Amino acid sequence: MGRLDNKVAIITGAAQGVGKGIARRFASEGAATIIADIAPQIGERTAAEIAADFAAGAYFVQTDVSNKESILATVAFATDKYGKVDILVNNAWGGGGFQPVEKKTDSQMEKAYRIGVMGAFWAMQAVFPHMRRSGGGRIISMCSLNGVNAHMFTAEYNTVKEGLRSLTRTVAREWARYDILANVICPAAVTPAYEVFARSSPENAAALLKQNPMGRMGDPEKDIGGVALFLASEDSCYVTGNTLYADGGSHINGVSWYPETPGERESGPI
Repeated sequence: MGRLDNKVAIITGAAQGVGKGIARRFASEGAATIIADIAPQIGERTAAEIAADFAAGAYFVQTDVSNKESILATVAFATDKYGKVDILVNNAWGGGGFQPVEKKTDSQMEKAYRIGVMGAFWAMQAVFPHMRRSGGGRIISMCSLNGVNAHMFTAEYNTVKEGLRSLTRTVAREWARYDILANVICPAAVTPAYEVFARSSPENAAALLKQNPMGRMGDPEKDIGGVALFLASEDSCYVTGNTLYADGGSHINGVSWYPETPGERESGPI
């Protein structure tokens, strides 16, 4: 028996990185997983891999989280197929620029907010009646130390992640009466975005690792997926409104982040 047997999970941004790691960990414990991602080729491959590796079902649904109708269609797919949604993981992110605040554009900020806050808001609203009807559910939002520590040059990312964290805590307060529990994970993991950062700025990557008490970045499936599994399972039945730092201890004293002026260089946040 798996810890998530007969559970249905929607994971946004699950084609790769942390989302993929969480989807694999959920599937290994018996959950049917909906890989909700905008990238069809990678998403289809991830769903096929999970279906082949684990007994639980895995389906890719092309989802643009910046589009409300797309999110509603994804939730409808899950409920039409399984009759319910037990777990929602708000993980999708659309990338961002690497510039000081004075160079950020309206379009960068608006796009980030639509993906990172509104997308999660729409998804939460869409799953709420199903979770309430079935007697409860789990909502997990992936946020970041970037926002907590206000790291330089990623204002849109920081702003959105802190907005999502506050939204998730508000949901936890309002929906606890329905046994819908909502929590936040701030991860530090080896993802495609991190690998790009490490290749383009190896000195900064090495400096960040030196500040990590465990001396390494996390594995999306083993390290981050394990925390998500706890929050999705009955083991967390009395936990809501919390922020869990799955970061090897980096949050304890904060991470000093003072890169050189980026100029026109573009990079995603870690």
